[in-house]
Amino acid sequence: MSHTTTTTTAIRNYFILATTVILMSVGLTDTFTNPHRAAQQDKFDQYGQYVGVGLVAFSQKSLR
Repeated sequence: MSHTTTTTTAIRNYFILATTVILMSVGLTDTFTNPHRAAQQDKFDQYGQYVGVGLVAFSQKSLR
């Protein structure tokens, strides 16, 4: 009787662990491959280039 209970508990815990790992993996994958996040990162990259050009222009203007 004890062996059956231990086996049932081990199988149940394995399924709980497997389900948790699968759900966490799917959540992390959606977080990092989300098209909205990629578009937002591209927008930030372009904005960073714009700010960099502005800083260079300002420093060249102020050094003259």
